[in-house]
Amino acid sequence: MALIYLDHLSATPLHPMVKEAMIQNLETVFGNPSSDNQVGQPAAAALEKARGQVAALINAADPKEVVFTSGGTEANNHALKGVAIGLREKGRHLVTSNIEHKSVLNSLRTLRLLDYRVTSLDVDQYGLVDPAAVEKAITPETILISIMLANNEIGTIEPIADIAKIAQKHKIAFHTDAVAATGIIPVDVQKLGVNLLSLAANQFYGPSGVGALYIRKGTPIWPLLDGGLQENKRRAGTENLIGIVGLGAAAELAAQEMPKSLPRIKTLKDRLLQGIVTRIPEVKVNGDPEHCLPHLVSISVTYIEGESLMMLLEDEGIIVNTRSACASGSLRASHVLIGTGLGHALAQGTLVFTLGWDTTEADIDHVLEVMPNIVQTLRDMSPIYKKEHAVG
Repeated sequence: MALIYLDHLSATPLHPMVKEAMIQNLETVFGNPSSDNQVGQPAAAALEKARGQVAALINAADPKEVVFTSGGTEANNHALKGVAIGLREKGRHLVTSNIEHKSVLNSLRTLRLLDYRVTSLDVDQYGLVDPAAVEKAITPETILISIMLANNEIGTIEPIADIAKIAQKHKIAFHTDAVAATGIIPVDVQKLGVNLLSLAANQFYGPSGVGALYIRKGTPIWPLLDGGLQENKRRAGTENLIGIVGLGAAAELAAQEMPKSLPRIKTLKDRLLQGIVTRIPEVKVNGDPEHCLPHLVSISVTYIEGESLMMLLEDEGIIVNTRSACASGSLRASHVLIGTGLGHALAQGTLVFTLGWDTTEADIDHVLEVMPNIVQTLRDMSPIYKKEHAVG
C-alpha cells in the first residue's frame, strides 16, 4: 500500500535536489569552516553560500544577519533568552501569546524562574492576536515581544507587520517564530519589520536538525552557547556544514518553486476542506478562514477522539496528525485549541492535515472516500453520540 503523507508540518521528505547538494559536499568538502587553510576554505565558501541562500529566501539585508542553529527550537530559545540577557539592564518584561510553540512557552517559563515577567495574551476564536492588546501590554520594562508568524496547529497567520510597527514605536525588540511559514509562503523580514525570525529546514524539504535565526543588525542579543567565535560570534561550535548546505539548497528551491506550488496546494486544500465539511456532519474547522497557511487543514470532529481517527486513517495508508509533532504523546488537550475557546472534548477530536508538493488530487479523493465511513464507525461506538442521535 502506497502511503499518502499529509503530515508535512511534522517533517517534509528530503527533496532529491537537496539530497544531491548534500552528497556532493559530503564527498568533496570535509574541512572546518573556521580553519584558514586550503581544506577549510572550501568549507567556509560552502557555508557562506548557504547563508546567502537563506538570506535571499527571507530578504535579509545582509547574509551575516543569518545565524545557523540546530533547528527551530534552538532558534526560538536563542531569540528569547539571548535578548533577555542582552537587555537585562533595560527591563525584565516580555510579551507573547498563549498559542505559541512549546519552545517559546517553555523558554519563557525558564525566564520566569530567573525573575523575568511575561504577559501572555489571549487570542480570538480564530487564533488571531489583537495588535491593540499587544500595545496595551507594553510597560516601561518591556524588552521583547514574541508572536509567531503562523500557528503550527491551526495555521492562522498573525498580523506581524502591524505588531512590528507597535514594537518599533516603543523601541522594543520583536521576534517571530516563522518555522511553520518559511518556505511555504513568502516571508520577507523587511516587510514584516521584525528584529528576529526563526526558521527550520525540515519544514521545506531540507534536512532535520538544522535551522536559522535571523538577527537584524543592531539587535542586542547574547550568545546562547559559549565557546568559539563561529557564526559571527553569535553561536559557538563547529557548524553542521552538510546540514547547512541542505538548508541553503532547500531555501533556494523554495524560492523558485513557491510561485507555482502555492496556487496548486491551495486548490487541493480547498478540495479537501470542502469535501470534509460536506460529507461529514458536525465538524468544526479551526483557524482563520482567510489568514491561514495554504497547506494546512485543522478540523475537530465531534463525538470521537482524534488519536483513534488518526490510527484508522493510517490503516488505510493515510498519514496525518492530531496536533504539533512536538506535543504528540501528551494526554492533554492542545493548548492552542483551548486558547481559541474550544472545549476539551472537541479539542481531543482534532486532526491536522498538511499537504506537500507531491500531494495529488487522487490523494485528496482517497481521504474523502474512506474518512466518512471511519468517522461513522467511531461515532457508532460512542455512547454520547448514540444518546445525542437517538431516534424516536
